Amino acid sequence: MMSDDDNELDRAFLALADPVRRAIVARLSRGPATVNELAAPFDITKQAVSKHIQVLEQAGLVTRTREAQRRPVHLDAAALERLTAWIDRYRLDAERSYRRLDSLLASIPDTEGQPK
Repeated sequence: MMSDDDNELDRAFLALADPVRRAIVARLSRGPATVNELAAPFDITKQAVSKHIQVLEQAGLVTRTREAQRRPVHLDAAALERLTAWIDRYRLDAERSYRRLDSLLASIPDTEGQPK
């Protein structure tokens, strides 16, 4: 059975599987932006960009606020931090395994160049 954390991770990774959404996240990492600003570099409609933003919102990666007539989109840094922490947990395990392998390989005597 999947936990809420697993479901949250699934939604976030599925949202980030799309290159347009990754580009939107990359742009938002520099600061908030409106849908018009986010749509500018893409050859797709503003409605399509809005749908991408909705997917990112449902995944908990971005939020929208209201500032007068503007509705800027903001990146949720804490959500990205949770993804990074999940990835780091497995990266660190893999690094430990590689360090043990490196240590084992270093302990094997080098027989190259010795007479047979």
